Amino acid sequence: MAAHLSSGRVNLTALREAGRRELREFLDKCAGSKAIVWDEYLTGPFGLIAQYSLLKEHEVEKMFTLKPGRLPPADVKNIIFFVRPKLELMDIITDNVLREDRGRSPQRDFHILFVPRRSLLCEQWLKEQGVLGSFIHREQYSLDLIPFDGDLLSMESESAFKECYLESDQTSLYHAAKGLMTLQALYGTIPQIFGKGDCARHVANMMIRMKREFPGSQNSIFPVFDTLLLLDRNVDLLTPLATQLTYEGLIDEIYGIQNTYVKLPPEKFAPKKQGESGKDLPTEPKKLQLNSAEELYAEIRDKNFNAVGSVLSKKAKIISAAFEERHHAKTVGEIKQFVSQLPHMQAARSSLANHTSIAELIKDITTSEDFFDNLTVEQEFMSGIDTDKVNNYIEDCIAQKHPLIKILRLVCLQSVCNSGLKQKVLDHYKREILQTYGYEHILTLNNLEKAGLLKPQTGGRNNYPTIRKTLRLWMDDVNEQNPNDISYVYSGYAPLSVRLAQLLARPGWRSIEEVLKMLPGPHFEERQQLPTGLQKKRQHGENRVTLVFFLGGVTYAEIAALRFLSQMEDGGTEYIIATTKLINGTTWIKSLMEKLEPAPL
Repeated sequence: MAAHLSSGRVNLTALREAGRRELREFLDKCAGSKAIVWDEYLTGPFGLIAQYSLLKEHEVEKMFTLKPGRLPPADVKNIIFFVRPKLELMDIITDNVLREDRGRSPQRDFHILFVPRRSLLCEQWLKEQGVLGSFIHREQYSLDLIPFDGDLLSMESESAFKECYLESDQTSLYHAAKGLMTLQALYGTIPQIFGKGDCARHVANMMIRMKREFPGSQNSIFPVFDTLLLLDRNVDLLTPLATQLTYEGLIDEIYGIQNTYVKLPPEKFAPKKQGESGKDLPTEPKKLQLNSAEELYAEIRDKNFNAVGSVLSKKAKIISAAFEERHHAKTVGEIKQFVSQLPHMQAARSSLANHTSIAELIKDITTSEDFFDNLTVEQEFMSGIDTDKVNNYIEDCIAQKHPLIKILRLVCLQSVCNSGLKQKVLDHYKREILQTYGYEHILTLNNLEKAGLLKPQTGGRNNYPTIRKTLRLWMDDVNEQNPNDISYVYSGYAPLSVRLAQLLARPGWRSIEEVLKMLPGPHFEERQQLPTGLQKKRQHGENRVTLVFFLGGVTYAEIAALRFLSQMEDGGTEYIIATTKLINGTTWIKSLMEKLEPAPL
């Protein structure tokens, strides 16, 4: 069974509980019946903290989505807006409040809850619109790090990468530092901080400053984490561009996982009844929650997809054998025992049916010619083959007008694997893309260049081969069934970010000083003093616990690789993962895309 379920000594429930407590306290301030008006983006993350039942206990009777116009009728005393501090949302709220019928009785009270921080700019805006005085309570709910699983936290800030690297806006870094301070208040001060990259440096500086400014924040909790590793996404731009090849990674690549839920095409999930024609097939997508609470998913989520089929068929045999047992149950005691196991067996059978259907859906795609061709080109680039000239496959894809994001992922991958492209190669790709997909994409190409993803090679030197060899990023003999190295998550490529974490644990970063200098941003180490009596005396055989925080996003394949390291017999380190956002190559590139809208005539 996967070791990361219980997540060893780290129990993230305390964080969820703290979030629930803060929510209850706010709801109780608004006495009487309530309706919540949701900023739609927040409903998914909130669902991971509090179920609807908790809101109902605190007299929440109605829930609406924030949109312009009049608020829907609701016979409640309080209207509470749950929103992110964004000016465009303040305009909608202003519209809602101004359209409220002042003549109605009884009057409804308005409140606003900013997530994760109050914003002076937003409050000033509401004041200028003449509605600030309508809000009785104006508060903030610091939903910084949301527990997604036993070993995974995310801020779900979709624009963090763009803000940090394109707009020099450090708001999300401030939220990350605040989230880490909350974590330390619950789980003790983290004695060692390592980091790589400019954003990592900023976050560490903010944490140190916050600690100085609030001397009372020094707590006497025995530290749960030994080390914090802060990693900038732009230290490793390569990993998210490659196609993830773990089960969970492929589900995300193909269907997109949002706040632990995935929506799948319904036809594979329709119960097949004898003699029925297919005319009553469901049309609504099948929505499933994916997390480690489901035993089978916990076992297969981090495996290379090629190793999933054999696990599913083994499970099918075990389950049908268990159901056969009922024929052998003779005595009342035996029948009773069989009946008591029935709910668990039925849950296992339905879980197996779901994952068999998902695996079939994925297999239809991974066995296609196009998937294979695309993967071949990716792997050639990552192993250093032909990265410095125009690629035929990419040219063909552009000529056939394949989805633009697919093209951008490949071109950016080639650029990163060549430390930038020769000017004439870069110009050629840009010209082809703009002529085929439209000149409005010029802003997107500029954004990709600014982020370091698609750029000209400067200094005429390609550092990637040195980085690849020193960090062993490409492994030719990869074992997908019983892996012995993290490179199994991309069938040959070991994620650079995770390799850095692995080498930090053993033998330490001093061994790779030269390569670290080639990667962007500073690398550093800070120590936080612990009060006397809280220093750790490690028991023999006890693992160290490292929190790896990805600033700018992390992929499921990287998470799988870190879980693999946690489970290694002689690894000695258990990893907990935190990030600003769970990403894949498509969502990441999408967050950097901009379209020039034609000017209205």
